[in-house]
Amino acid sequence: MNIKKLSLLISLFVTVAISFVTVAISAQEMGFEEYNPKSTLVVEGEKLSKSKFPFIDVHSHQRNMDGAALTGLITDMDRLNEGIMVNLSGGSGESLNDKIESIKNNYPNRFVVFANVDFDGVGEEGWGEKATAQLEKDIKAGAKGLKIYKSLGLRYTDASGNRLAIDDPRLDAIWAKCGELGVPVLIHAADPKSFWDPMDRDNERWLELKTHSRRKRSATDPAPWEQIIKEQHLMFKKHPKTNFINAHMGWYANDLGKLGELLDEIPNMNVGIAAVIAELGRQPRNAKAFFEKYQDRILFGKDSWKPEEFPTYFRVLESNDEYFPYYKKYHAFWSMYGLDLSDEVLKKVYYKNALKLIPGLDKSLFPKE
Repeated sequence: MNIKKLSLLISLFVTVAISFVTVAISAQEMGFEEYNPKSTLVVEGEKLSKSKFPFIDVHSHQRNMDGAALTGLITDMDRLNEGIMVNLSGGSGESLNDKIESIKNNYPNRFVVFANVDFDGVGEEGWGEKATAQLEKDIKAGAKGLKIYKSLGLRYTDASGNRLAIDDPRLDAIWAKCGELGVPVLIHAADPKSFWDPMDRDNERWLELKTHSRRKRSATDPAPWEQIIKEQHLMFKKHPKTNFINAHMGWYANDLGKLGELLDEIPNMNVGIAAVIAELGRQPRNAKAFFEKYQDRILFGKDSWKPEEFPTYFRVLESNDEYFPYYKKYHAFWSMYGLDLSDEVLKKVYYKNALKLIPGLDKSLFPKE
C-alpha cells in the first residue's frame, strides 16, 4: 500500500472516530428539555376518546361566541360527550349581552357564561356601588356566576397604586351580592407554589419556568404565595352564604391532606380540577380516597380548550390503567395512573355537583339517576 492510500485510510478512520465521539458526547450532554424517552413498558389500557357520562366543563374560556364559533364548538363537544360548556370569559355589559344573545339564538341549553368584574378604580368614591349594580345587571341578563381571574391578588392595584388583596373589605359587596343572587363565584388565586420557590434542581416546575419565564414569582413579586392563598380563604370564611369554586383545587392537588382540612374548615368552598389532573394521576390511591370522601365538592373542568387533551382527564378519572403519558412535559414529566372512580362519584364530578351550584342549567341533558 502506498503512502497516499495509507494517508486516506487514516484520515477516514479519524473522521469516523471523531463522529462517533461527537455523537456520544452530544448524547451525554443532552439537556433535560430534550430528553423525553418513550416507555418500553407494556401494560393493558387504552385512550378514552369520550367520557363515560356527559359532563359539564365548569372551567372554559371562549372569546368568540358567535353562531359559527358555537357550531364548531358543538361538534367537538358532542365528540367528547360534553353536555354543557361554562365560558368563564363572559365579560360584562354589552360584550356579555352579545354572548348571551348568541347562545339563546343558537344553542340555548349547551352554553352558559359567567360575568367578570372590572376592578379598575377600587378605592374611588362610589366604586363598590357601581360595580355591584353592574354585576347584578349582568346576572339578571343571564350570566350564571362570577369568574375572578388570578390578576386579583397578583396584578390589580387600587386607586392609590397599592396591591389589591383578595380579602380587601372594599370588595365585600361583590361576594355578598353573589350570595344574595344565588350564583357561584369561581376564583383562580395565585399559581402553583413552585413558581415562588427557587428555580433550581429541586423545583418540579423548573422546565415550565425555563420555557415560560414570566411565570416566576417571589415574595415581593407581588407577595408571598402563602399570603395570597390565605387572603382567599379568609374571604371564603367571611362570606359563608356565597358558594365558591376554588379553581385548580386551590393549588393543593399536590397536598390533598391539606386540601381536605380546608374543605372541612370552609363548607362553602368547592374545588375544580382544571389544569391539575397531572397531580391527581400520579397518586391514584390517595386521590381516589380523596374523591370518595369529598365527592360532593369536586367539579370537572379543563381550562384551555384543546379537545385532544380531554381524553387524559377521562382516563385518569375512569380507568385503572397504569403508567400512561401526560400531554405536556413542562407540566409533568411523570406518567399517569387511573383512579378507577365509581359511577356515582363520576356522575357527581362530571355533572351533578355543577347542576347543584350553577342555576338554570338544563338537567335533561344528563342521566336522571
